Amino acid sequence: MDGYHFSVDLRVRFSETDAQGIANNAVYLNWFEVARVSYLARFPGGYRGLIEQGVEALTIEAYVRYLAPCGFDDELRIHTRVTHLRGARFRFEYVLERVDEPQAKIAEGWTGHACVDATTLRPTRMPAWLAEGIAEAERG
Repeated sequence: MDGYHFSVDLRVRFSETDAQGIANNAVYLNWFEVARVSYLARFPGGYRGLIEQGVEALTIEAYVRYLAPCGFDDELRIHTRVTHLRGARFRFEYVLERVDEPQAKIAEGWTGHACVDATTLRPTRMPAWLAEGIAEAERG
């Protein structure tokens, strides 16, 4: 997927589908979280490292555009990147596709985040080690 240097695969679980066998709309946000945590795991300490340094990355907005249905046992690939990194704010962008149908998007979306001090919940800059790591990873 052009412009994306990271992806994670998962299978649609039966519990994630509705009575028609289609993945429930809300579960896409859970899949975005799986991709975010996996993306951050590549950096020292991952998301846990941020928390241990007293920084939380709150989700402040989310958007999903559904393009095609998926169902139980479909194997999905979630392409993920970070954009709009400015001070305390940043955005994860996602493209979902079936593994057996590369380039056939089933959904796309993004989540907006803000780094805050874990104690005061006041905005704080993303730690330099993570901002630098993300910038390097996104350069490919």
